Amino acid sequence: LKERVTAYEYSVAEKMGLKLEEKDRIAKYAAGLIQDEDFVYIDAGTTTGDILKFLKVTRAVFVTNAVVHAQTLAGRGFKVLLVGGELKSTTEAVIGNQAMNTIRGYHFTKGFFGTNGVDIERGFTTPDIKEAMVKDEALHRSKKRYILCDNSKFEKISSVTFADIKEAKIITTNLDNNIYRQETEILEVRK
Repeated sequence: LKERVTAYEYSVAEKMGLKLEEKDRIAKYAAGLIQDEDFVYIDAGTTTGDILKFLKVTRAVFVTNAVVHAQTLAGRGFKVLLVGGELKSTTEAVIGNQAMNTIRGYHFTKGFFGTNGVDIERGFTTPDIKEAMVKDEALHRSKKRYILCDNSKFEKISSVTFADIKEAKIITTNLDNNIYRQETEILEVRK
């Protein structure tokens, strides 16, 4: 197994056009897990943002570190809490200590997270330490935890681990490598 670590991160604009059909299937499945009584954390990212297109609930309350997700949710009439802190230009995520301090007071029923890489040993990874810290904090404050990623993210390692492979269920498409199924629950969304 060839191990490749990368610190490169695509911008939101670059990611928008990648794996659209897979992202939609993953997001639609994730949206179906959200119920009206939920207090939900939605991580910044294109796939997590796609969840918003498929929401069937009306009363769930959302917390996010993505300005665009907050605007979309508020525009649809949802109660939404936007995490405060430093705005990262490439991912349009709010990151840093202030963001972590806000999240520390919450107890989410469900959390939905993006990732740049998924690896058995290194877990879920992202290139930015400040973003990893926010993901880690929100994930560990979520009762049910879901990582949303298409199959291109598997066996990729980014610079910083934000959670162990066993700490979240993975919603993905067409996963051929069964080794991951031995480590965590895989929610595979096929056509």
